[in-house]
Amino acid sequence: MTNPVTTIRIGTLIGGHARLGDYIRQIADYGFESFQINFWETIPDDVDLPKLADDVFSAIGGRDIIIGALGLYGNPLQSDEKAARARADWARLIDAAALFKTDIVAGFTGRVPGKTVEENIPRFTEVFGPLVDQAAGKQVRIAFENCPMGGNWRDGSWNIAFNPIAWELMFDALPAENLGLEWEPCHQMCQLIDPLPQLRDWVHKVFHLHGKDASIDWDLVRRYGIEGARQFAYHRTPGFGDTNWTDVISILRKGGFTGAIDIEGWHDPVYRGELEMVGQVRGMQYLKQCRGGEFYPNPVL
Repeated sequence: MTNPVTTIRIGTLIGGHARLGDYIRQIADYGFESFQINFWETIPDDVDLPKLADDVFSAIGGRDIIIGALGLYGNPLQSDEKAARARADWARLIDAAALFKTDIVAGFTGRVPGKTVEENIPRFTEVFGPLVDQAAGKQVRIAFENCPMGGNWRDGSWNIAFNPIAWELMFDALPAENLGLEWEPCHQMCQLIDPLPQLRDWVHKVFHLHGKDASIDWDLVRRYGIEGARQFAYHRTPGFGDTNWTDVISILRKGGFTGAIDIEGWHDPVYRGELEMVGQVRGMQYLKQCRGGEFYPNPVL
């Protein structure tokens, strides 16, 4: 019998590299139900995607673990050689998604520095229009992460998909059903946006989630504001931050979401170093609890 609780999987992010299978074998029994395989900027030269897929599923073996998404986090909107490589690698991942038994390729939109979000929309449309069409032909969905990467509305270097007004501009420019969001509350909270009302508004466009939270030091904000010398927000592993993930998952279920919440580790200021996997596994257990715990079938009359 299919377990309806796990229509929302709880997993973690893993870096895409040639020895990924060895990494998976070390953590596969920790209880993760999905992995997102991520590449930073471009796919490394020594990574052969069909071979990598074989190695990944060999490492997973008979465990009930899926690939929640593939991810590429570069800047395909610029005009240099690295951007051209990023555009080609987006296309490669879309073609390879079926090998990994996933239908989601996620990442940054990219950004042309020195231009506002509005001024980036024509270039965004030019680059992602063909990729969206390619993905639709492969029954693949494209999901944009909501991280500002240090940018703002006026300028930035990496990503325009960090704000709901930007999403409106993007989805108006490319009104495709297979174009959506890779959402997490952390990046919204660090902009002092309440993530729960936002999720209610946008759940229909959320294809994948990063399991990352934040803690806001409101006393510091009230005393010094957000432009001073002191850090007012910290990225946290779920279970250690300010968000009630029971509410997040309830909104997802009400909105009909199925898919994965993959923990984005390596950011927590406390559970790091030797405590990294302690934090990630605790975060996974917490999210499973917020999901409803174990499945118990209803009685049949």
